[in-house]
Amino acid sequence: MGRVTSDTATHAQPGRAAGQHPPAWQRRLRRFGYAGRPRSDVRERLVPPYAQPGTRLWEALGAAPPAAARIARWTGWGGPLLVALFAGLLRFWRLDSPRKVIFDETYYAKDAWALLRLGYEGTWPKNANAKIIGDPQQIPLSDAAGYVVHPPVGKWVIAVGEQLFGLTPFGWRFMVALLGTASVLMLCRIGRRLFRSTFLGCLAGVLLAVDGLHFVMSRTALLDLVVMFFVLAAFGCLLVDRDQARARLAAALPVDPDGTARPDAEVAARLKLGLRPWRIAAGVCLGLAAGTKWNGLYVLAAFGVMTVLWDMGARRTAGARKPFRSVLRRDTLWAFLATVPVALVTYLATWWGWFTSSGSYSRKTGWTHSGYFRHWAETPKSQGGGGYSDQGFWAWLNPLRSLWHYETEVYEFHVGLHEPHIYQSNPWSWLVQSRPVSYFYESPSAGEAGCPKDATEKCAREVLALGTPLLWWAACFAVAYLLFRWALRRDWRAGAILCGLAAGYLPWFLYQERTIFSFYAVVFVPFLCLAVAMMVGAILGPPGATENRRVIGTVGAGVLVLLIIWNFIYFFPLYTGQTLPMDQWRARIWLDTWI
Repeated sequence: MGRVTSDTATHAQPGRAAGQHPPAWQRRLRRFGYAGRPRSDVRERLVPPYAQPGTRLWEALGAAPPAAARIARWTGWGGPLLVALFAGLLRFWRLDSPRKVIFDETYYAKDAWALLRLGYEGTWPKNANAKIIGDPQQIPLSDAAGYVVHPPVGKWVIAVGEQLFGLTPFGWRFMVALLGTASVLMLCRIGRRLFRSTFLGCLAGVLLAVDGLHFVMSRTALLDLVVMFFVLAAFGCLLVDRDQARARLAAALPVDPDGTARPDAEVAARLKLGLRPWRIAAGVCLGLAAGTKWNGLYVLAAFGVMTVLWDMGARRTAGARKPFRSVLRRDTLWAFLATVPVALVTYLATWWGWFTSSGSYSRKTGWTHSGYFRHWAETPKSQGGGGYSDQGFWAWLNPLRSLWHYETEVYEFHVGLHEPHIYQSNPWSWLVQSRPVSYFYESPSAGEAGCPKDATEKCAREVLALGTPLLWWAACFAVAYLLFRWALRRDWRAGAILCGLAAGYLPWFLYQERTIFSFYAVVFVPFLCLAVAMMVGAILGPPGATENRRVIGTVGAGVLVLLIIWNFIYFFPLYTGQTLPMDQWRARIWLDTWI
């Protein structure tokens, strides 16, 4: 297990500023054998080493010591890949069930197909779902532009599966299931890097694999899981960038004759950290997140602040006397350029299908074969357009003007969306999962769709977007523990997890009057899993704990994890739309608000 103490401490010894030499009296006493406290190597505080994998388990299973050592070395990738395989088997099992268009798939599955065929979202008749699912299939897509209120990235992702497998339930769910599986693999690796522990990283991945909300969203063609994937990828990129930047600082520090690196104010304040490609990759991922749903913009802002604070902590640890000034001079501008402009360019690039749908114009019908509002800037004001008739040098701005107008219209729609919905919920209730969303519900009669022939009443068949209750309720305690670690122990890992959680969660409190749903929370589910994994690490006990403490911690942590896995198995029929006798369905409805 990785170390539990924070690596953000900035003093080699208590009461001594970073970079200062020992007092003169200590140097004089060394002549008489005074050793003083052992100094820690600043390099290890900048880039803590990974815990060495043990071989006892593999040797107990019969492997020879050399083979056990090789297996242990491969656990850094082998463990995450096994967890991802487990998650993938769950997510792709009967992925085409229910064989219907469920919940908001009615928008995104069809919009994705329109993007493939037209490059922009077209329009569909009201009975389109029945025709798409029918046999023989009919696809009544019209090239008349459709008004949509979300950017195109998530729909392009869904479209890849439809290109491979057709406009079928399996086709439009394929890529979302693939991203859901890949996100489990990413979280294992992210947790390993964050905690310096393969075990805790894989535990975080297992928790994500058995979370009901993430599981259901991985099997439904909605946009929110796509946002989650790119947000998590950006977080992982920034973690790699953090380690690489701190490694450059560590390599530049002076080394004493005994091989111990010491802080150096000059190096820490002036060293240029060079090109940081992982930060640019994070900017691309955040642009793709915002290009799926606009809530990715809040994550961009939060992660931008977080990475600058990480640079301050690194330079302080390396010995900078004024780390804020050093970061302001050396890092802040480049951090901004690597994220915000990169994300903006990425966002604009995702609209390429809309930009290239130039269409055609006639006085009778106006613009046709082009995206909604694509030619707003060139349309006369008398016809509801912007009235920009300039076709000279500045004509190239017309598409951008049209997109800006489209975006302002969409923003007004979102902030003004107050129409009541039976499954809407307030973000205050999300962490306890008091109001999940039912994506699909049927009541088959006896002898139909798996309902027993001797059933005395109709059965129930439902897909419920409910987070695994015991996982989410444990996460409430984990968040409280992380707040303690961050505020009172200056644990940067707790702060990083809380930043991801806050970026995906807190912005929704600005729109409590708006029609919003609990499944939006899938964006920050990985950070809840990281929080629980970190809490489990604390339950297991710190390095150097007594054997009794380890035994008690292992039993407690094991019971918690097993209860969470059991809870997922218990609710599995509600996540996959399996037919249940009514009494078994009622037994799983723990709260009245779940109906």
